[in-house]
Amino acid sequence: MSDRYRRGVDIVDQLAPGSLEQFCTGCVAEVAPDFARMVIEFAFGDLYVRDALDLKSREMVAVAALASLGHTKQLRQHVAAALQLGVDRPAIVEILMQSALYCGFPRALNALADCHDLLTDHDCVGKRCR
Repeated sequence: MSDRYRRGVDIVDQLAPGSLEQFCTGCVAEVAPDFARMVIEFAFGDLYVRDALDLKSREMVAVAALASLGHTKQLRQHVAAALQLGVDRPAIVEILMQSALYCGFPRALNALADCHDLLTDHDCVGKRCR
């Protein structure tokens, strides 16, 4: 196992504990195991470990970028990771609203809808909560 891969595994475990197993045995790994390895090495082992941004900031960027692409499975994963790292729900909603300026209202609205369950505080249903 390369150092890059080990670093990537450590980052994935910080962002989404227990998800590496699914990633490594899922559809991508089954069809293209080298591609799955390269994603872990490059995205997480090379880029995510750089010092200029912390993981929380990187996840906020990922949420905005993925929202702009529209209907990606990865958006939910990165919203969940952002929540785990301490980005609060109102901030994620604000990121998705801000993305409407650059990616368009339909994509921003779809991103909010795609992550509705992750962004809803069920204790707040029917009343205004902060």
